[in-house]
Amino acid sequence: MTDERRPPPLPSTEAPVRLQKLLAEAGLGSRREIEGWITEGRVRVNGNLAQLGDRATSADRIRIDGRDVKLKRQRDTPPQIIAYHKPEGELVTRRDPEERPTVFRRLPRPKEGRWIAVGRLDINTSGLILFTTHGELANRLMHPSREIEREYAARILGEIPPGTLERLTSGIELEDGPAKFDTVTDQGGTGANHWFHVVLREGRNREVRRLWEAAGCTVSRLIRIRYGNIELGRRLFTGNWRPLTDTEQSDLMTLAGLKLPGRTSPRKVGLKRHATPNPLPTSRPTWGRGGRSR
Repeated sequence: MTDERRPPPLPSTEAPVRLQKLLAEAGLGSRREIEGWITEGRVRVNGNLAQLGDRATSADRIRIDGRDVKLKRQRDTPPQIIAYHKPEGELVTRRDPEERPTVFRRLPRPKEGRWIAVGRLDINTSGLILFTTHGELANRLMHPSREIEREYAARILGEIPPGTLERLTSGIELEDGPAKFDTVTDQGGTGANHWFHVVLREGRNREVRRLWEAAGCTVSRLIRIRYGNIELGRRLFTGNWRPLTDTEQSDLMTLAGLKLPGRTSPRKVGLKRHATPNPLPTSRPTWGRGGRSR
């Protein structure tokens, strides 16, 4: 029986919300990702092709790619959040036409929903990526209005032209608008390579590399070492993941402007630990001089 011939859904007492918000809260993807599905004509609501701006409730019959989806609001359950150390050579995508390795192949199966990447790293960049099943959390952490800090360790090849660091913190015009680092910290180095830690508050495509290149510098290695209050740490080795600590999870939700739901005891929040856990560092590592933590 097709959608059009099915009886209409029962009335709901919920207030309708934007479709992408409803689906994101159910852990089906980030708002941006779901907006793309709607634009591509992959979503139907009660038999009708969905449009951007449509509103719905969990009582509506929603189909994505021809399949019914069951909506379970996440407001009453703690979100699942993990930190992953992405190696160079992996893509932040679910499927690659060229069948190159992706980050999702190494992640644990979530208890419910599916993992949503909080931002992206290009194939040649390694370091910290957060994954969550909470679509609204992912959306807020990535949204420019939150101005959440991202910190990178950048290895620069060759000499740094005079005045470069001042240009990078005062602003440089890129093809998609002006950009700058909030801070640039010299981390030293030997030979032809020199390490810097840079902080910025937005996540435009390849922005860190493009800023350095616009200043006449070559980035030979790039590692994301912090996202908001979550640090990569010296013991989370490449290709491994870990659940956030209770404090990290609570602070991250606060940073995103959300409350941690369903919390009765701090010890009840979080995921089951990896089979071979990496203990949290007791102090912040220093990245540089070869790209390994010290």
